[in-house]
Amino acid sequence: MEALELLVRNTSEVLTLEGTHRERAEDALTPRPGACVGVRDGVIAFVGPEAQLPAGAVGAGTTVLDAQGGFVGPGFVDPHTHLVFAGERSAEFDLRNQGATYLEIAKAGGGIVGTVRATRAASEDELIQLALPRLRRLLSHGVTVAEVKSGYGLDVENELKMLRVVRRLGALTPVELVPTLLCAHAVPEEYKGRREDYVRLCIDEILPAVAREGLARFCDVFVEDSAFTVDEGRRILTAARALGLVPRLHADQLTALGASELAAELGAATADHLEQVTDAGLRALAAANVTAVLVPTSTLFLRMRPYAPGRRIRDAGLNIALGSNVNPGSAMSENVALVLGLACLENGLSAAEAYWAATRGAALSLGLQRQGRLAVGDPGDLVSFSCASYRHLPYHLGIGHARTVVKAGRVVARQELDSCG
Repeated sequence: MEALELLVRNTSEVLTLEGTHRERAEDALTPRPGACVGVRDGVIAFVGPEAQLPAGAVGAGTTVLDAQGGFVGPGFVDPHTHLVFAGERSAEFDLRNQGATYLEIAKAGGGIVGTVRATRAASEDELIQLALPRLRRLLSHGVTVAEVKSGYGLDVENELKMLRVVRRLGALTPVELVPTLLCAHAVPEEYKGRREDYVRLCIDEILPAVAREGLARFCDVFVEDSAFTVDEGRRILTAARALGLVPRLHADQLTALGASELAAELGAATADHLEQVTDAGLRALAAANVTAVLVPTSTLFLRMRPYAPGRRIRDAGLNIALGSNVNPGSAMSENVALVLGLACLENGLSAAEAYWAATRGAALSLGLQRQGRLAVGDPGDLVSFSCASYRHLPYHLGIGHARTVVKAGRVVARQELDSCG
């Protein structure tokens, strides 16, 4: 055997995640007790007992990574972020803690439009310098792939600017970035009272410009009382799909308006949030095989109830993904460990279901067939944790245990962490 570039050994177990979301989650993680992992040419070349390594697998140029008895799994995939923005909204956070609601703040001229003003005023270089620390914090938790939305430009020039920033960031960070157009995030201030004109701008100008430059893989719409109607979402996403962009929706977050049913109707890749999803919405999503993306940090941050009904969603047969939703207004946190804990405590998922949702489930939601998994031939994106079991991650609430993060076979982040039980 040709020598490996990287060998990860001395593990408690390796989770390869070669199962499906339709089986028991503990089985879908497909654990390999005591296995080692070998990477060559950036992809997984071996998973199994170290005693079964072929002759010549470890050579003079092989980097040997000691997992110190911790478990190893695929890199986390964050399927829902708003990483690129300028400004901050701590004053709104303070108002919410004094009783103001998200919708009240938005209707008073705050919320998304405040971030739009700051983001429009920032240059591409400034946005990159603001986003890089956020990406580094995600990477420190073990995130190797992240979706990134636009949505704070809300005109042709600035939506293109944001997506160009995402493309440039992809060359500056080890984290693989998946771009999403979210021009239908809010109606900008200059279109107040002219909603139809802004919808036409999205359809006639922003979407074609993004498609011409190949700047996005997905198109998302925020269907909500303070944002866009079901009919407006249908028109925008139908136009996006005709241009080759895959539909996604912010659905049923604050009110149940039928966004889940729209996601099913359009064959969307995902319906995200779902705090207010109805039984009819769940049936429609399941029938259309739409992935449910849960973002529990937002529910916590906004001090709202209920959390998305993860147990009902799982029992309905949907694939589930977990996202950080890092953004300045409703989830100012890159703490993936907190996401996992809240998914168990508040969304009702088991530790295995939460781990699936943050890895393989999230990768599938982005149409990535080989990420979030550690089978031979998959990308060499993996994390060595300081704990012996994935069950410790949501239990040790909000504490990151990613000791070493590997992207395409290369160590890209490392932390000195003591082993934990």
